Amino acid sequence: MIPFLDLGAGYRELENDIDAAVKRVLSSGWYIFGEEVDSFEAEYAKYCGARETISVANGLDALILSLKALNVGPGDEVIVPSNTFIATWLAASAVGAKAVPVEPDAFTHNIDAGKIVSAITSRTKAVIVVHLYGQPVDLDAVKAITVEHGLALIEDAAQAHGARYKGKRIGSHGDAVCWSFYPAKNFGCFGDGGAVTTDNPSLASQIRLLRNYGSREKYINEVKGVNSRLDPIQAAVLKVKLAHLDEWNSRRKAIADEYLKELVGLDIILPGVPEWADPVWHLFVIRSPDRKSLQERLAKEGISTQIHYPLAPSQQPAYAENVNEYGSLPIAERLASEVLSLPIGPHQSRENTLRICEAVRAVARRV
Repeated sequence: MIPFLDLGAGYRELENDIDAAVKRVLSSGWYIFGEEVDSFEAEYAKYCGARETISVANGLDALILSLKALNVGPGDEVIVPSNTFIATWLAASAVGAKAVPVEPDAFTHNIDAGKIVSAITSRTKAVIVVHLYGQPVDLDAVKAITVEHGLALIEDAAQAHGARYKGKRIGSHGDAVCWSFYPAKNFGCFGDGGAVTTDNPSLASQIRLLRNYGSREKYINEVKGVNSRLDPIQAAVLKVKLAHLDEWNSRRKAIADEYLKELVGLDIILPGVPEWADPVWHLFVIRSPDRKSLQERLAKEGISTQIHYPLAPSQQPAYAENVNEYGSLPIAERLASEVLSLPIGPHQSRENTLRICEAVRAVARRV
């Protein structure tokens, strides 16, 4: 079997350094906040080219706390991609705002900046863009719109650790850039974790306040906050992995390049990459009108694939009460019916990559 992603291999490569880092934390007797978290936040901010990193418990909390810190709440509207993981929508719902979907560009699967303006109303407070699959959004185009209309710009970068837009790393283009360190991400810990990076010190201060019960001083609670903290063990693991992130991303790129070279001329649609984008290939997503058959035949060859995502958020039972309001979102719905993610990861051998290419060529028709 070729696994979709071998998480254990990442630990085995860095086993000695990770074990030493975890032991250091365990021996310290300090298990909430502290030097390990402070050190990681500083290192990740530097890596992203941002002034501040505020670590939190997970990627969804990063989005929710960013919206709260930007004073987005009940009665407000938040523009979101129609094609994304549901967490992007859930963040808007969690603060009492309405998620307003905008369709993607079918070439990149990312939000189509040209369709954002028509979704703006007097109640719009923010736009959340998603760097889906590790592919940067056209940030200049989106930012021009948010600046003109006085809207906050939040980037959901949960899949884009290390990606570059026009040569600059994702991490400080928007008002808040939200990260997930879920284990399967390009930059993941051994459990849940997340962060926000920003160049805005006052926004960073507000998110820090909100993540810790609304408290700066122990037992003094200025606002109604939450408990959303990255623990020192995960911070120590992430510090070890950060030194290897660019190398691991380069391995993913080599696999993607192989796929792009070997899978041309088939009745599948390969990922599109704009010339200004330097993606990190969190996922390699193809499209097939006969996805079910393709996935089943690859499985018979011992190749694991996944679907990201089988339903658009508007099709989920969680948003069933809004289905008439959203109307048809044909591009997102079509992508959901056709997308298939091939195995990709920093520990996938070239032999397995070529075997996957051979299997896809064998089962996909030539055009």
